[in-house]
Amino acid sequence: MIQAYILIQTEVGKATAVARSISQINGVLLAEDVTGPYDVIVRAEAETVDDLGRLVVAQVQQVEGITRTLTCPVVHL
Repeated sequence: MIQAYILIQTEVGKATAVARSISQINGVLLAEDVTGPYDVIVRAEAETVDDLGRLVVAQVQQVEGITRTLTCPVVHL
């Protein structure tokens, strides 16, 4: 199982709605609105790196109000 943090920038005033919408996506473990350079931080998981990429591109990035995402896969060293 691959897990990642997805850092999301949203349009002004959209963070709560974006986090709420993303939390309903299968594979999303947690979605919270935060302060700082990003507006929402998501913890997600998928079977493979390719599946994770599809989750981000086909589902997360399609949520209205998102302007940019940065995906950070979790590594276990």
